[in-house]
Amino acid sequence: MTTAPTSLSTTPTIDDARLQPILEKVQAGVRLSFQDGVTLYRSPDILSLGYMANLVRERKHGDVTYFNVNRHINPTDVCVANCRLCAFGKRAKDPNSYTMSMEQVWEIAGKGYAEAVTEFHIVGGLHPELSLDWFCEMIAGLKLRYPDVHLKAFTMVEVAYLAKRAKLSLREALVKLKDAGVDSLPGGGAEVFSERVRRIICDHKIDGSEWLETARIAHEIGLKSNCTMLYGHLETEEDRVDHLVKLRELQDETNGFVTFIPLAFHPDNTALSHLPRTSGFDDLKQIAVSRLMLDNIPHIKAYWIMMTPSVAQIAQRFGANDIDGTVVEEKIYHDAGATTSQHLRRQDLLRLIKIAGRKPVERDTAYRPVTRTESAFTVLV
Repeated sequence: MTTAPTSLSTTPTIDDARLQPILEKVQAGVRLSFQDGVTLYRSPDILSLGYMANLVRERKHGDVTYFNVNRHINPTDVCVANCRLCAFGKRAKDPNSYTMSMEQVWEIAGKGYAEAVTEFHIVGGLHPELSLDWFCEMIAGLKLRYPDVHLKAFTMVEVAYLAKRAKLSLREALVKLKDAGVDSLPGGGAEVFSERVRRIICDHKIDGSEWLETARIAHEIGLKSNCTMLYGHLETEEDRVDHLVKLRELQDETNGFVTFIPLAFHPDNTALSHLPRTSGFDDLKQIAVSRLMLDNIPHIKAYWIMMTPSVAQIAQRFGANDIDGTVVEEKIYHDAGATTSQHLRRQDLLRLIKIAGRKPVERDTAYRPVTRTESAFTVLV
């Protein structure tokens, strides 16, 4: 959807003179450079950043803000990794850990299906005993029971781990998952691609190049994915820009990323709990810079679970055009101290978007509009 800007049409006073040449590039539709990205992050002129990001946002999407009716399913929190950034993963012997049976996964999915969900979002820990074949059977069971629901399943980290355990190539593992019923991949586990930072916060995970290679192969076999960046921990402005540029370069190559979701680090209950949380200022700046740098990724999501519904509302004027979905029972961020609700009703999302001055459009995972009555819904192809 391409629409001319409908608001903020009067250029504001640019308080930070360093932003003037960047504004001229944005107005002309010229790609921003690495140094432009660093300048954006270092600028305190948040209103000018928001203005520029909103120009791009409205150029691409007009007044529309997308949401969906989805359900998050985390089959297990058992994980062999021991990442300092994580409050979710637990050792297999931890009495507080859990692992669902396939039947439990299918049952939990069924509770959401009654609400006419269009997507199951499935991620979990790196379990030392659950095999690729187990997950393929789980996915096939979901597809059999809920054939109309899009299965967005398994991060690049999970795929690489399952492939290694099965002694298969990444391509072979991804083909098996696709054949079982996986429709697309979420974007988690990317964290930040800086090797220096990854050695500190997630040294047990695949490195950044492996994450990108897994995404590349997924795109090559026809699996779209999202992408993310975890910010607000030990990374520098240069690390953030490097991450965004690497995503942009892969998107130039594959056109496989659908949505970028910036994820603020929640330090509570992690080994990095001494770090402060991000502020609303930080979150809005990250949304704006993401929209300005990622010119070839269609959608920028303000994940309300992470940044609160109120900040996600404001983000719809700072470059975001998506506010995520109804969710239900999100565990990863709440284990790290998120205090937001785990569920927003469809009516709540409609109200939030309208109050922000945007037009709410319910979507499926491919961003096709969904029309809904009290008893049914239809995807408009």
